[in-house]
Amino acid sequence: MIRLKTICRILMGLLFVTAGILHFTKTGFFVSIVPSFLPFPAALVYISGVCEILGGIGVLIPWSRRQAGYGLIALLLAVFPANINMLVQSIHDHGWSSITVLLILRLPLQLALIALVNWLTKAGP
Repeated sequence: MIRLKTICRILMGLLFVTAGILHFTKTGFFVSIVPSFLPFPAALVYISGVCEILGGIGVLIPWSRRQAGYGLIALLLAVFPANINMLVQSIHDHGWSSITVLLILRLPLQLALIALVNWLTKAGP
């Protein structure tokens, strides 16, 4: 079990670092899914990108792992409205499609990702 958690932590760290980098290389996409009621969408995209990079690195370092987990969980909750907004935009722009179905399925997967982050950043095996 310890080996599985270690492998999963490495993969999760790489996932978050990569996603964070994408906030800087594909900024326009991320800005487009920020809900319109939030101010300064580009700044929010950059801030969330930095948080993803730091969180991804943090889960790889034993002494910062739990704090990084709390931060990533908070981030995943904070960006949930963007996931909903992306779904609403997809329905508005394209109607019901396979992409829409995938975006619907993504919402509960976000909750599963939160649970996974919690499990992988807890102390112990």
